[in-house]
This record gives sequence, structure tokens and C-alpha cells, in this order.
Amino acid sequence: MTPRTTKTPEAEAAAPAGAQEPFWRTTPLEAMTPAQWESLCDGCGRCCLVKLEDEDTGAIHATDVACRLFDAGTCRCKDYANRTSVVPDCVSLTPEAVRTLAWLPPTCGYRLVADGKDLPHWHPLVSGRAESVVEAGVSVRGRVHAGEDDVMLDELLSRIRRWPLAWPRRAKRKAP
Repeated sequence: MTPRTTKTPEAEAAAPAGAQEPFWRTTPLEAMTPAQWESLCDGCGRCCLVKLEDEDTGAIHATDVACRLFDAGTCRCKDYANRTSVVPDCVSLTPEAVRTLAWLPPTCGYRLVADGKDLPHWHPLVSGRAESVVEAGVSVRGRVHAGEDDVMLDELLSRIRRWPLAWPRRAKRKAP
């Protein structure tokens, strides 16, 4: 018996019946509808981890410490609509910002599309399943040490990790 998969509403809308190509291959970032734009987020949570910038070199270092609004279980913001009010340094992604932010992970759907690349097999718009991000090892689920309010500033240096800014090995493999 073949297991049934339930496609997300975003995946169902990705390539409507009769469409030649999914929207992310044909629609510039600036021309996407709000629903299309939001669906490019794979829900990995990597952008919600605290990052540190080396003042001397400008190098960005990611930690395994999450934003105060991040829900580590769902890998979603607890107050997405008000996030920039509650967390003033939260960055709202725009097409321009996506093209200039060095700290976006290489797996980020926004970054990939902005760079003219296709979405990977594990992205929910391609797989039709939100869990494919976790299965591919892209999600931060189970890898967040603490929230930023629970960690002292001087402890952040010991929480630097390479994996948030790297492409996971499992994510490089083709879909089963």
C-alpha cells in the first residue's frame, strides 16, 4: 500500500491545473502576491536564530539561540504580525533585503529564487509536505539551545554554530 501524502494549500496552488511552470520560476519576487511571497518561506527557522557580526571582519556567525518570539516546536514566530514592534531588530524580508542580506541561509527559498535557482525537493512548495524540511535536516527543530532572553550576552560566543549557515548533507540528496 502506498502512503498517502497531504499536500499543503501552498503546494496545491504552486502549479495550478494546466500551468506550465510554478510561480517561483516565472514570477519576479517584486510581482508575487502576498500569499506567494509568504509561501517561499520553508519554515526552517534558521533566519530566526541570533547572529553575531565580527566587528573587524564583518563575518556573520550564527548561534543555536533563537529570537524571543520563536516557537522551537513549530519553527514559527509566536507573533508574526507584530514581530517588528515586539522585536525592533527583526528584519522584514523584502525582495531588496533578500538580495543584500548576507546572513540568510543558503537553503532559504527567498534567497534561492532571488539568485535564479529552483526550490529544492524538500521545500514544501515542491514536496507538498511541511515535514520534508525537517526530514532533510534543514529545520532548526530540536537544535535550538535556548531563547535569547535565556542566554547572557557573553554566553552567545560559546553558542556559535556552523550548521545554520550551511547546506545540510541530507538536503543535497534527491527525494526518495
